[in-house]
Amino acid sequence: MTDATLQFRALLLANEQRNAYGLRSNDFERYRKHCANRTHRLRTSLKMTHGKGREFKKLPPVKTENIKDGYLQLLLFEAERAWAYSRELTTLASSNAEKASALKRNATSRFRRAVNWATQLLSHCQSLYDASRLSAESLIQVTVYTLILNGRFLSSRYEYDDALTQLSVARSLLDELANRAVTSRDQALATAFADEIGPEIRYCAHELSRSKAYDVDGIVSEVASQQKNDIVVGHDALVNKLVQESAGGVESERKKLKPILWDGEAVPVRNPELVDVLLRVQHAEEKLADGQGEKKVSDEGENKKERVGKGTKSKRGVAAYDAILLALSEAEDVARRLVEAQQLSAGTTTSPAGTRDTQFVHAYIIYQLLSRRIQRDLLLITTLIHQSQTTAHPHSQGASKKGKAASTPSWSQAAQQVQVDARLFPAIVKLLDTIIQSLNQMRTLSVVDDSPDLASAVDARIAFTKARRCRYLARCYTPLKKYAEALTLTQHGALHLREARQALSLLPPSPTDPAQTEDPINTAQSAFYPLSTSDVSLLDDELSADSLQCKKDWFTFNGGQASSDPASTKAHKKPLFFDIALNYVQLDMERLQERAGKAPGASGTEAPRGAAASAPATKAPEVSHLQPPQQQERKTLNVVGKTAKVEAAERERSPTPEPSAQAARGLGGLLGGWWGRK
Repeated sequence: MTDATLQFRALLLANEQRNAYGLRSNDFERYRKHCANRTHRLRTSLKMTHGKGREFKKLPPVKTENIKDGYLQLLLFEAERAWAYSRELTTLASSNAEKASALKRNATSRFRRAVNWATQLLSHCQSLYDASRLSAESLIQVTVYTLILNGRFLSSRYEYDDALTQLSVARSLLDELANRAVTSRDQALATAFADEIGPEIRYCAHELSRSKAYDVDGIVSEVASQQKNDIVVGHDALVNKLVQESAGGVESERKKLKPILWDGEAVPVRNPELVDVLLRVQHAEEKLADGQGEKKVSDEGENKKERVGKGTKSKRGVAAYDAILLALSEAEDVARRLVEAQQLSAGTTTSPAGTRDTQFVHAYIIYQLLSRRIQRDLLLITTLIHQSQTTAHPHSQGASKKGKAASTPSWSQAAQQVQVDARLFPAIVKLLDTIIQSLNQMRTLSVVDDSPDLASAVDARIAFTKARRCRYLARCYTPLKKYAEALTLTQHGALHLREARQALSLLPPSPTDPAQTEDPINTAQSAFYPLSTSDVSLLDDELSADSLQCKKDWFTFNGGQASSDPASTKAHKKPLFFDIALNYVQLDMERLQERAGKAPGASGTEAPRGAAASAPATKAPEVSHLQPPQQQERKTLNVVGKTAKVEAAERERSPTPEPSAQAARGLGGLLGGWWGRK
């Protein structure tokens, strides 16, 4: 090839322009106007206008050596403009019954014009290929584009036999492009066009009354093998040249997607836009894997004194997860737009029957996004706990190295030894809330709901995470001396652990260890959150220890009373009678307690109730011999004076008059037996 080699890829350019300017939502008018503006700019830049005013000036034919990339783009956009106008008129004819015939004739003429523009483009590309100025891949793409337009035109003219031949040869060339693609983007581009013309091949075969019209691959292999050399000039030589050009190097290998598997089956990526974003996800995952590999090697070879810097490594891991989440968010956005476009296109699907469609790919990307988010949150929780232990126990590292601390102390014991940061446990609870939210979203996905084992695994992780949340939430209540709330949360955590153990029991045993039912699936579907029955048992033991310690602390605090204020439990509680009586009578509570036998007697002990009740009201209490004589005499005089005042008040108070007979009878009828009956 010479230095003037052209890089013109018709299928890639048409796919990008269609998706960007309206055809994703079947807006043919918008796409037609875009093609008209694009052809006007190209003619102006190439100085190939037809003159000014209404006088049309025919352009001279362009020589092969003077053909540029812009001229090929001009022919392509002229064909796209005419084809979009034909589709627009066909849509109008279906909605306007009065002008349907005129609109259909105009649509047919526009479609014929599009075929003519595509044929001119193909002839120029063949001349450039013969002059070694165009690659075999570019010529095959232009040939496929022309065959697709011609086949659709023949199908609209009800010439199904010729249309089937054209479309079958185009499909065989697209398969060659997909098999010989250097990058995954080129492979997805060829696959997308092959999926687009697949239903049209099946429709033509059905109209021709073929027995196996549903078998598109069989029809293509049968028809294309017979007609490919007649339809495409030098078909075999062109394919051989494509094989020679498709030998890629290391750079092309980096642009290829690794096989994506789900349940042992491949996940098809049939859109070039998805390939671009998934390649970014793949590169981010490779960086994360490399970082984890370096961390393992460094952990094995580093000294014990250098292990203090694990916080920086965890921060790097969080940054790597952030890059993966950003790439997966872009992939989810692209997949969601593709699903919406598929739903807008009258519910038609472009993926072949029996294969996983765009909706499956969208659900798979959401699952990967949620799983990576859960991994990031788990890493953050581990980092927070590790940093708190590093800052809180700098003196206990030597003891742990010698093996003195064989078991982890409970949270209460740890709180007694060191002061834990008050922000630690609320931060962990918030992260666990995010994990629960992600797991609940994951449970609603179709890819999870279709797999019973994976659904049970997600349910087990939801229950286990709720149990962990209850445990750390109880730790938030204990510094506030709210032991009842903390104890209730630990009991709720035990119930969630029971649910997790029940969900794990529904899973089949792992092939690596038949004695345990740890993980249900061998792939990475549930490896983002490792969980086993031993983890559940360990958390159950920790919750039991926390519950016991909480009960001990509660009993030490206020004896297990429901009220958290110890002073309120020691206050004097009066009977209900005194709450009512004191509204009318002022009582001497000390005197009443003394007469009830609750006041200390002369010998320092409580007097018996009978002796206190039989004592006369005017008798002064016995005075202890331990008091001074003056104080004893003063207290005796006070008591005697108070008693005399009470007796004088009782003598001065008039007696209660007895009710008359008439009043007794009247009130007795109204108030019942309050006043008695005579």
